[in-house]
Amino acid sequence: MPRPPRVVRTLPALQRAVTRLRRAHQTIALVPTMGALHAGHLALVRLARRRARRVIVSIFVNPTQFAPGEDLASYPRDLGADLAALAGTGADLAWVPTAETMYPAGFATRIVPGGPATVGLEDAFRPHFFAGVATVVAKLFLQCRPDVAIFGEKDYQQLKVVTALARDLDLPLKIVGAPIVRERDGLAMSSRNAYLSTAERSVAPTLQRVLAQCALELAQGADLAATLAGARAAITQAGFVLDYLEARHADTLAPVSSARDGRLRLLVAARLGRTRLIDNVAV
Repeated sequence: MPRPPRVVRTLPALQRAVTRLRRAHQTIALVPTMGALHAGHLALVRLARRRARRVIVSIFVNPTQFAPGEDLASYPRDLGADLAALAGTGADLAWVPTAETMYPAGFATRIVPGGPATVGLEDAFRPHFFAGVATVVAKLFLQCRPDVAIFGEKDYQQLKVVTALARDLDLPLKIVGAPIVRERDGLAMSSRNAYLSTAERSVAPTLQRVLAQCALELAQGADLAATLAGARAAITQAGFVLDYLEARHADTLAPVSSARDGRLRLLVAARLGRTRLIDNVAV
């Protein structure tokens, strides 16, 4: 049977394991997750295995990136299923800390990122989010001491924030973005897809279809403002409550006024029932 990763729950045990790997001159890849693992996460682990000799997968539902009223209490958690899913993927260690381990009594320090964290996308709707992400990711980097860390492109703004974090703080690792893994009908895989009702699940792929059509039209020279307006209307008419649909510079996430302003990325966030979905495509 495929071997599941060794589970590590305490910082001393993690430090001993990482020190052993370092003394053996093993390269380390880290895949940070919040559990509820699906095929998209497993693709990240397999990519990590190609980039390093040893792979650590962290499983931690980070409370500091949830605002009051968000789904912290209901966020799916099934460690047994996660470990079973990781068996055979090449993951060596599963780092599974508690909230008390990550944020012990008296914890009073956080990282407040700028740059791509303050461009008016996710930060406009979840102003707490990237400080929580940056702080926990920095802690994971320091705890696991990876040579490379793998993040999915579905959370595209997060990928850019983490990349800037590592660069600006001179952290000795490489951030690697992995392509979005999709269901057969185009819906980006996400742990939160489990919240969708049957009817909502049938509508959800509209988000990717509209993005893909919008990207195609822009690549063919369509007017940016008019194309985005049409895409926003199509998403709303499908039954979503739109938070944003924006065309941004793919590297900086700065606003653009034309499809000729460099490499573009279309980014969207919208609610379908009680579920908030995000997606993005390159132009």
